[in-house]
Amino acid sequence: MSRPSKSEYYIDIARSVARRSTCMRRRFGAVIVKNDQIISTGYNGAPRKTTNCIDLGVCARKNLNIPSGQNYELCRAVHAEMNAIIHASRLDMVGADLYLAGFDAETGKPVLYPEPCLLCRRVIINAGITRVILPGECGRFRYIDVDEWVNEDRVPLS
Repeated sequence: MSRPSKSEYYIDIARSVARRSTCMRRRFGAVIVKNDQIISTGYNGAPRKTTNCIDLGVCARKNLNIPSGQNYELCRAVHAEMNAIIHASRLDMVGADLYLAGFDAETGKPVLYPEPCLLCRRVIINAGITRVILPGECGRFRYIDVDEWVNEDRVPLS
């Protein structure tokens, strides 16, 4: 067995974190790493002291057939990226990487090249995280420079 690359190693940890998710559609895990040290982890699930979707047995977005990436205000969950950021100090996150991995809750298949939603992107920018790493096909990874999102956000919407 060969030694995993750093990206494989941290994505594998993000996948383990995702197993704690309480979402009925997709289970995501996030790991924030700086200087080769894990700063924080997070998975998607309902806010503390509230009931999780898997415990309720109901997902409003699923019942309404809302496509992925839309109408997040109807979702009970806090996203994995946000939970990881909430549990860390901004000083520790400035210059860090965020690894994000997920599974389809029904099939168990990995989500290839997952994309943080627009709100998570903004939270990632404010946290000072510089790069997001996403798993893809055949052991490949996508590396996103967060400054790309900053530059996209500077363009006014029509």
